[in-house]
Amino acid sequence: MYSEQVVLLNEQHQPIGQMSKKDVHHQHTPLHLGFSCYILNRLGQLLITRRAFSKKTWAGVWTNSVCGHPAPGEPIPQAVMRRSRQELGLNITTPKLLVADYRYRAKDVSGVVEYEYCPIWVARAISPVVINRHEVMDYQWVNPDDLAKASELMPTVFSPWMVEQIALLQACELWIS
Repeated sequence: MYSEQVVLLNEQHQPIGQMSKKDVHHQHTPLHLGFSCYILNRLGQLLITRRAFSKKTWAGVWTNSVCGHPAPGEPIPQAVMRRSRQELGLNITTPKLLVADYRYRAKDVSGVVEYEYCPIWVARAISPVVINRHEVMDYQWVNPDDLAKASELMPTVFSPWMVEQIALLQACELWIS
């Protein structure tokens, strides 16, 4: 049986090994490579997703369109497209890198720590959303400005990485793409 592997990183964000995804997230999670992607539709609305209750971390929390981990040796744009299809049944345009140097550490209510070097990407949807209920329990297309206001007023409703990323994305002018 295949076990999804994540790329472990040193403090300079260089690969130093790999570990099974099922084993990497715990109270002392090592720094590893991830990605976040924000997907827009033709109307300029942003896709947010609610994580399934079966997720190990931040179950039931609203977050960015898609996030995940590239496999060892997998280019991040390819991983973004792969996870968009797996989680959302969604085909997207080739992702564009918005923020190359984003890193975060956060602990969820269960005590599990997420610790990622996590470049931020943007893409456009080119097919309908058909969610994988093992990954995503709900989704919504939202006005980016409304999302920014909601994340300021109710940050605990959203993933901590998305709350931090919104300010960075506003500086990149994602909201007017």
